[in-house]
Amino acid sequence: MLAAAIIAVVAVAVIGGVWYYTTLAPNEKVLKVFHAGSLTLPFEDIEAQFETDHPNVDVQLEPAGSVACVQKITESGEECDVLASADYLLIPNMMMTPESDYADWYIIFAVNRMTLAYTDNSKYADEITAENWYEILRRSDVKWGFSDPNLDPCGYRSPMVIQLAEYEYGDDMIFEDLIEANCDITVSEEAGTYLIDANMTNLNPNTDRLAIRDKSVELVSLLQEGGLDYAFEYSSVAKQHGLNYLDLPVTIDLSSTDYENIYKTVKIEKTTTTSTGEPIVYGLTIPKNAPNPNLAEEFVKYIINESGQTIMSDSGQPPVVPAVTNDISKIPESLKKYVVQ
Repeated sequence: MLAAAIIAVVAVAVIGGVWYYTTLAPNEKVLKVFHAGSLTLPFEDIEAQFETDHPNVDVQLEPAGSVACVQKITESGEECDVLASADYLLIPNMMMTPESDYADWYIIFAVNRMTLAYTDNSKYADEITAENWYEILRRSDVKWGFSDPNLDPCGYRSPMVIQLAEYEYGDDMIFEDLIEANCDITVSEEAGTYLIDANMTNLNPNTDRLAIRDKSVELVSLLQEGGLDYAFEYSSVAKQHGLNYLDLPVTIDLSSTDYENIYKTVKIEKTTTTSTGEPIVYGLTIPKNAPNPNLAEEFVKYIINESGQTIMSDSGQPPVVPAVTNDISKIPESLKKYVVQ
């Protein structure tokens, strides 16, 4: 009788499995989203809402540095349904060229600002201010970090902030003391424009003083565990993870269109392209080879509609309202009511 019962249970399981894979599984869809690491928390909330409304869809979020996200599509041949970058310019510069034709439109949907994050246990946490932070980072017993400029926009914006700080604070040795003394990144000046050279595969950081990671959110755990005193982050990431952070002067935090002329005096050469200092603006697109373009449109709606805007705002990431597109004639019809040219 026991043997018969076991056989019956196995038979039911097999039949159930066959029924599932022949009946239910074909109706399930996987929606893959490549996105900047700084979007992880708000996108997880959007994912939960989307999957509740679309029970047969499995949204798979793949966070990484934005450059790495784009390279997965353009160089590694990977496919995704939605690409969301912490620098909207990566889309036209790396996905909308004759040599790399993977998109023909993008939507600007959020902004951010640079900050210096830390914890209560960071060395000199009780001393640091928006006026003296570079002096604190100069101290030999302080360890700080930023993400890889060749993989992550937060990484190439961090040296920009440090170079802009020289003019803001009237100290022309800040970049040399913080960057050049601790890694192989250099800067040169010509006619009032500063060119930062990070065009190298090995940045060779002095690991006693400087930590460089693939994406900025990887520095958060180092801060929280005490392996790092300070890290350059987006203010949204600092807020989401409960970190202390400095409100840096608007002239250097890359947040305001009022200071575009100051920001653009700094450029950084990377292994992929050269980026010019600009306000921090996020962009997204649906690649031309997206496996599920219709579902991708629906997911983009959840990012840029009123509910998505609320999620972004609650996560400390100001949405662009309404969202802005480079070419309203080319975006999907279902998205047009949410954007302006």
